[in-house]
Amino acid sequence: MEKKNNNSVIYLVDDEHAIRDSLSLLFKSAGLAVKCYESAEKFLNDFDSEQPGCLILDILMPSMSGIELQEKLLEQGTLIPIIFISGHGDVSLSTKAFKQGAMDFFEKPFDNEIFLDRVKEALEKSHTDWNRSQKKKCLLERYSQLTNREKQVMQLVTNDYSNKEAARVLGISYRTVDIHRAKLMEKMRAGSLTQLVVMAVSCGLVENIETNKPNPDFLHLENVKKYKTLGSPLVPL
Repeated sequence: MEKKNNNSVIYLVDDEHAIRDSLSLLFKSAGLAVKCYESAEKFLNDFDSEQPGCLILDILMPSMSGIELQEKLLEQGTLIPIIFISGHGDVSLSTKAFKQGAMDFFEKPFDNEIFLDRVKEALEKSHTDWNRSQKKKCLLERYSQLTNREKQVMQLVTNDYSNKEAARVLGISYRTVDIHRAKLMEKMRAGSLTQLVVMAVSCGLVENIETNKPNPDFLHLENVKKYKTLGSPLVPL
């Protein structure tokens, strides 16, 4: 079952106590949950990547800077919306932050209303990304329960092969393909082929639903690899 989480949190990392206090009050007055940290290291020790949220990050801090923290999160594959704040309008740093995926950059002092609106947008983006990630994880768990043959059939039918063509590719009977297809549809909880294709695309199992099928006369396993690019190769038996 797909998880749901509406409890997004704002992570505020700034070495200035006064900034942490003032922004914390601003967020709480808007009914938003916030966690404050005086350093990047303390944030990393407490950060939960499974929790949807956004990061408000001071760009210049002792020890690990905001830019360095952003780079570390990217190295870990952690994608969280980041809004940088700074008391110094450093163009080179802000440019680097944006190139590395920062959502916005505010120079202190800034308009609280505009800032708060942007933070809410970041939280909404995080929540959307989190839901998409949970859905993909759920689908991949279902896919992992398929047998190798069912995975082969799924990869072919979601790339616009008919049961008859899939049977010729795999060297099995049409009836056997039909049985495997029915089983994999049930395991993936797909109500239709269209729904199965959407699942496969969202999980990266196929690149897109528009494919250039080879002539059926050439449908055998080696030529499939030559004529078509599946999102993932046919699973060996």
